[in-house]
Amino acid sequence: MKTKICILILAFSSIPIFSQVGINTTTPSATLDVNGTMKVRDTPQVPSLPGYQIMAVNQGTFQVAKVDPQVIIDAANSAVNTNTSVYAAKKTATITLLNLGIFPAGFQAVNFLQSERNVGNPALFSDVDNSYTIPTAGVYAIGYSFRLGTGLQASILTGGPGIGIVMTRAGVTTIIDSRPFSGLTIPLVLSLTISESSINSLYTFQAGDKISFGLTDSGVINAGLLGSSIGSFYIYKVSN
Repeated sequence: MKTKICILILAFSSIPIFSQVGINTTTPSATLDVNGTMKVRDTPQVPSLPGYQIMAVNQGTFQVAKVDPQVIIDAANSAVNTNTSVYAAKKTATITLLNLGIFPAGFQAVNFLQSERNVGNPALFSDVDNSYTIPTAGVYAIGYSFRLGTGLQASILTGGPGIGIVMTRAGVTTIIDSRPFSGLTIPLVLSLTISESSINSLYTFQAGDKISFGLTDSGVINAGLLGSSIGSFYIYKVSN
């Protein structure tokens, strides 16, 4: 009798059984579906990754899958080398100056648009008030340059116009930096205004600050010169 039972067990063991097993679940969705925690008390340590796969869990389906270690290395390198605050734009046509009423006296913003960006996330810039929004607090590098007309004017512009950067925080605007257009006088011959200037420096901001780029003492500027003007800026975070 015992011999017959053993033969029967061996016979069943030789037949492939296709099934799904669930632990703490009555509806397994994989060959082994564990609804709970798992402990592994002893694992061997390897000296290097080549030849091994890393196991990862999909947080949506909880499916465990193999991942090539190089995939994780590449993703980490990509994240390190990505600066999501980077934004740059250049405007060469249809330049107008905007006075939104909250700017300091004499300052008017250049009407930069999202469509004129060279690089960066368009969500960081608003076409409504033509400003860049600081995504996270920290130290930012800013470069801003503007050439009024051809860059040279036949006479010194009165009032000392120039370029400026304005920060708006909690509804209060402040000029954080400015540079005048410089002049050159040749005695008895000619007076010129070098109507091109630039700003390159570091600034500390809070998340949500709005940065605007424009001209200072702009009321003395001939609007006709804006048609041949060029403006550009860049901004990116360099430190916390």
